[in-house]
Amino acid sequence: MRLRVGVLFGGRSGEHEVSLKSARSVMDALDKTKYDIVPIGITKEGTWLAGADPMEALATGDIPGENYPVAIVPDPGVGGMISIEEPTVLGKIEKLQVVFPVLHGTNGEDGTVQGLLELAGIPYVGPGVLAASAGMDKVVMKMLFERCGLPVGKYLYFLKKEWTENQERIIKEIEEVLGYPCFIKPANLGSSVGISKANNREKLILGIEDAARYDRKIVVEEHLQGKEIEVSVLGNDDPEASVPGEIIPSNDFYDYHAKYVDNRSELIIPADLGEKLTKEVQSLAVKVFKAIDGSGMGRVDFFVDPQKETVLVNEINTIPGFTQISMYPKLWEATGLSYSGLLERLIDLALERFEEKAELKTIF
Repeated sequence: MRLRVGVLFGGRSGEHEVSLKSARSVMDALDKTKYDIVPIGITKEGTWLAGADPMEALATGDIPGENYPVAIVPDPGVGGMISIEEPTVLGKIEKLQVVFPVLHGTNGEDGTVQGLLELAGIPYVGPGVLAASAGMDKVVMKMLFERCGLPVGKYLYFLKKEWTENQERIIKEIEEVLGYPCFIKPANLGSSVGISKANNREKLILGIEDAARYDRKIVVEEHLQGKEIEVSVLGNDDPEASVPGEIIPSNDFYDYHAKYVDNRSELIIPADLGEKLTKEVQSLAVKVFKAIDGSGMGRVDFFVDPQKETVLVNEINTIPGFTQISMYPKLWEATGLSYSGLLERLIDLALERFEEKAELKTIF
């Protein structure tokens, strides 16, 4: 009997389109002899769709098309989703044995969907609530890394309200502590959306104003020297690290366009780091994964200076991209695990974690 897998994609996120590309790759690669795939698309307004072809509906804007609205019910007795033909009328129940969230950014990678699936009692691929939320918030993430003794670069953070009230103080602190160039980022967003590089005060102000459009918390980081290195991590309690890869961005830095649009950034796999640095980044990647209590998957990004033999952790992405040019699956392919084999392993890890948690007492 095939395992019924719900694949979640789209969502209320600045990375909606990236999610569609990733989900298409995932659904195309899943073994149809083992898995009964149930596509579930989430519109930019937050409506969940299933039925004929929710991917086509989201891509073309023909919503709902021949699809119908659905909802995951936070009741473990249901174990799936219910169609909603009318606002107050519940339709048929569709059981789901596991859910594969291919959602990037807010409302999908930040613990919200993971919390819903926990309540619903449905196994799901990827990070749990804590790892997803901690991995999404760049400030909380860096604080956890520091607490675990992991090497991170200098950074400052502040709230949008503080920026409105104390611009001069914040600018002065950034210039004194970090200097130029520096990077401005929304604290809770991924895939380089809202991220900019500032070489002077004018660009710093513009960058902060742009980041504040996406989040109430802004983080500013020092410019780190060295190679941009990424390592994929796979597992639950005993995670493993892939071979490292190097990214040479097609633009000034690895922004949204360089990641997903122009397909001109160069990926060097495996990265030419030498045995010592290779082992170091692999070891650190596993420690980073454990620091946020990761599960399933994670891609850890570093800045490595081979001359000085220094390694700094930049961040972890708990639901990394799965597009054809994404590093996470490419690194595992180079390590010896095929794309379809990787997806199967992730589903097995989701079921393994669910079964382990099911053995715990929830009442006393």
